[in-house]
Amino acid sequence: MKRPHERMLTFNKHILNPIMLKVAGVAPGPFAVVHHIGRRSGKAYATPIIVRPVAGGFVIALTYGPQVDWYRNVQAGGRATLNRHGKEYAIENPEPLKTETALPVFPMPLRTILRLRGTQDFVKVRAWRTAPTA
Repeated sequence: MKRPHERMLTFNKHILNPIMLKVAGVAPGPFAVVHHIGRRSGKAYATPIIVRPVAGGFVIALTYGPQVDWYRNVQAGGRATLNRHGKEYAIENPEPLKTETALPVFPMPLRTILRLRGTQDFVKVRAWRTAPTA
């Protein structure tokens, strides 16, 4: 029998994430979509994430911890792309950040939600805009 945390992960992966993928990379707000390649399968994946822009890149909340597939894939591959507000960025070099360093970059309402969720893990990635594709 699955524990509540595992049930929530399954629900998010199969129900919530497909809905979020339709708006996360283009709508205003804290969500973006990270496009990454599976470290074992070589398949392309897209995952909605919570981000905040900072000088030279983004801070990303690892809302399910550092063992999530998208993060492990980016670590293994070294880079990925991120879509935020209709713009595409190349990202690389994910570096863990301490909670007390990362949390203050998020606006107060989101910071409160992340705290209530118990989010403890964050990373900073270097980012740059990619050329628009025609």
